[in-house]
Parts: sequence; C-alpha cells; structure tokens
Amino acid sequence: MKQMQPVLKKTAAATIALTLLAGSAAATMASAKSDHGSKHGNEGKRGGKSGIHLDYKDLNGKEWKWAYEPIIRLAAQGVFNGYEDGSFKPRNNISRIEALVAAVRLLGLKEEAEKPENKNANLNFKDYDQLQKKYGWAVGYVAVALENDLFSETDTKIQPDKPASRLWASVLLVKAMKLEAEAKTKMDTVLPFRDAKEIPAGSVGYIAVALEKNLIKGYNDNTFQPNRPVTRAELASLLDRVDQQLPEEGRAQAIVGKVETVANNALTVRKSDGTAVTVPVDANVFIFRDNVKASFSALKSGDEALVRTYEGKAVFIEVTQTAEANTQFVDSGMLTSFTLNPDGKLTTVSLNKTLNGVTHVIIYNVDANVSISGGGLTSNVNVVVRGTNSLVQTIEIQS
Repeated sequence: MKQMQPVLKKTAAATIALTLLAGSAAATMASAKSDHGSKHGNEGKRGGKSGIHLDYKDLNGKEWKWAYEPIIRLAAQGVFNGYEDGSFKPRNNISRIEALVAAVRLLGLKEEAEKPENKNANLNFKDYDQLQKKYGWAVGYVAVALENDLFSETDTKIQPDKPASRLWASVLLVKAMKLEAEAKTKMDTVLPFRDAKEIPAGSVGYIAVALEKNLIKGYNDNTFQPNRPVTRAELASLLDRVDQQLPEEGRAQAIVGKVETVANNALTVRKSDGTAVTVPVDANVFIFRDNVKASFSALKSGDEALVRTYEGKAVFIEVTQTAEANTQFVDSGMLTSFTLNPDGKLTTVSLNKTLNGVTHVIIYNVDANVSISGGGLTSNVNVVVRGTNSLVQTIEIQS
C-alpha cells in the first residue's frame, strides 16, 4: 500500500470559526458503511443524480455555523455522507471504526482500502473475528490504517464500537498527518489544561502537536476533557482542519482558479498555470459565496473558487475570494459557435483557444446590446471580445 508523504498543501477553503471540540474522522467511515450497504453504517447512500448528497434536512447554516461548511466540503469530497432519510445527525457520537474509515478516506486511500487483497486481509487483532462479522466491509480500511501507522504498536484490539474520544481522535489525526516523529519530541510539553493529568504521558506530545496545528482547542473552563466522545459535527470540523494540511494529490478532484465565465450551466475556471477548464455544473450543485449558500447565478467572473467534481460535473463550488465589482476583460480566439434566443438575439459565443499546445473552449454570455464590428458574425473566424464580469459587450471580427 502506498504510504502518504508528509507534503503540505495550501487549501482554498474559507476560514471558519474554531470550535472547542476536536472531532473528525468517524463521519467518513459511516459513508463507507453506507456505500457497502451495511445495516450498521451511520451514513446513508449518496443521494442525488450526481451521487453526492449535500443538503441535509437536520442541518442549517445558522444553527450549525461552525460546522456547516466543513460538513458540506467533506461530503463533496466523498469523505463522509448522511443517512438515507436525508439527515446528517450532527449530534450523534462517532465510533472508532467510523473514525478510522474517515481518516483513510481523507488520506485518499479509499481505492487502496477496497482492493481485494486488503478487503480479505487476515489481521492479528484479538477482536478481528468480531470486526469481520459485524464490519466486514471495513476490513480493508483497517488494514490500510495499520500499514499507515494509524494504530499504536501496542494495540491488540480494534474496538470498533467504542466511542471515539477527543484524545483518541486527536492522536489518530496527528498520525494521519505523518507528524508522529514531531509528537514524540514534545512528550515533555506542559499542556495548559486544568485536567492535563488525565492525558496519558504517551499522548502528551500528540495533543501538543494538535494544539500547534490548530486542530483542537480546550474548553472555556480551561479543560481538555480527553475522554469526552466526539460528535459527527465536531468530527467534520476537525477533519476539515486536517484537510487543509494534507496533500491534494490522490484525493477527490479539485479545480482551483479564477472564474472566467458562467453560462449555459457550465463554468470556466482559469487555473494558476494559465490553463482554462470548462466543466458542466450539476443541477444540484452546492455553492458557497460570501460564506453562505448561494445560487449558480450568484457566481461572478473574477471570483476565486475551489470546484469539486463528481463524474465530470461540478457538485461543489466554494468562492474563496469574491470578484471586484465591474471587472473588465479582453479575450480572443476562434469563434466556433454561438446561440440565439427566441427573438433572434445573440446570447452566447464559444471561443477556441490554444494554451501550451492544448485547445480549450470558453463560453461567454453576451449582452443584449452587444456591439459587433469588422463584419458579419459567422463561425470559424478570429474575434476579440471585451466586456464586464464575463458578459461580452463588444465583438471585433478580425480580418
């Protein structure tokens, strides 16, 4: 199995309020359970035509402000989902097996965990027979977790049904970040909690790293409460913070860049390397703009965004920096096609552009009062388009 390398990434995820509790990995596991149809799973099968369900009937941005965005972001990656009845159950506690599955999925090792050789692995835990009987679908995840050092060398049992505590989840995710060596150098840290003596000596360094990486905080009464169970909402918040410090490679596809056009249920994003990517947008796309859920029409040319896709369609779009008002643009290329409305007015134009030897198609919306110069509008002519906020206002046909 592939070992994760300790390479850090920069995330485009919006900054969210820190929560006092650390929770994180279990939710993912539940989704693994649901994907395998296990009656023991905490999460339902992915809903919606896209296979990704991002609307939960018991979750709203106002009540769950601190966890709402992390939950949606992670669900968009396929890290964990809700239940078949459309709920998420954010207050439910998380078990250890769910936490392990979540950690493995967050590391981008889902496919590895579901390979036949891992699903059929024979593991030397005392409770392996119970795991195989009750959570047979999760055997491969436990095998991958074991190979990626997510267990302690002294662990003799998996204890899949045991609640994931704040202490256990924190140690698990520090290990998932490949920071075990750093944690071992901090075992003499004096932790700033009234109940610090309740934290085992061998875990002190892990909690110190978790605090330094801003994964977890204590409570207002200056306690850590290491044995307190982690809820699904708390788990999502912790997973999201870990996600900001993990490699992007190997995980759910993400497109990061500046929005160029928003038209015909498609989105064109210009990436940092200069290439443009146009993707169709799923009918049930979930969009965050200005830290609130927004409609597709709210997206603007010039918005900096992170786009996650599933089966070739954008299912999640997060605007990480909104566009300046009235952004002017100029573009050129070969006009390959255009569309008209029922009144015969021009509504969109499609340009072919070649960048670094790769041809891209960019679709622009057209202003109802567009000005066209240089000749009649036909396909396969070179044009220069100018406008504001991705809306073309002038088209110049090149001779």
